[in-house]
Amino acid sequence: MQIVLIGYMGSGKSTVAKHLSAALSYEKIDLDSVIEDSEGKPITDIFSESGEIYFRKREGLLLREVIKTKNNIVLATGGGTPCYGNLMEFLKSQTDVITVYLNASAALLTKRLMAEKDARPIISHLKSEVQLNEFVRKHLFERAFYYNQAQLRLSTDALSEEEVVAKIVASLY
Repeated sequence: MQIVLIGYMGSGKSTVAKHLSAALSYEKIDLDSVIEDSEGKPITDIFSESGEIYFRKREGLLLREVIKTKNNIVLATGGGTPCYGNLMEFLKSQTDVITVYLNASAALLTKRLMAEKDARPIISHLKSEVQLNEFVRKHLFERAFYYNQAQLRLSTDALSEEEVVAKIVASLY
């Protein structure tokens, strides 16, 4: 089985992947790390040197490679991963893939992302919390079509990491 976590940046995909993979004794894979390892540089450098289109092409190629070659994994994707290159359609077409949308509110995402926005190339240019919140709301609206196609959708604002993991595990069996 391959469990693919999707959701906006800051929704907790990497953290949940760590705990869920431990609970299931699965391998944890972070797609951003796979991309960085493949390119030999951080995501921020890939964006600044090669641009978002190049990044999205590499992201799609490497996602497909991971899904085709790995089993018993929990894969944390990037926030935009399911929204480009027909990747959500690809994930839905795979018989052993379960997609999980970690749905966090714009308010919570803004709070989490404000503290780390300089390390995230897509939002590093935003100067205020108001600008960031507007950006997050716009993206959530645009991406909802893709995110809501996940087989499991969890509203995570009121849940601890352990509760999120427990709900995912309960839905699998």
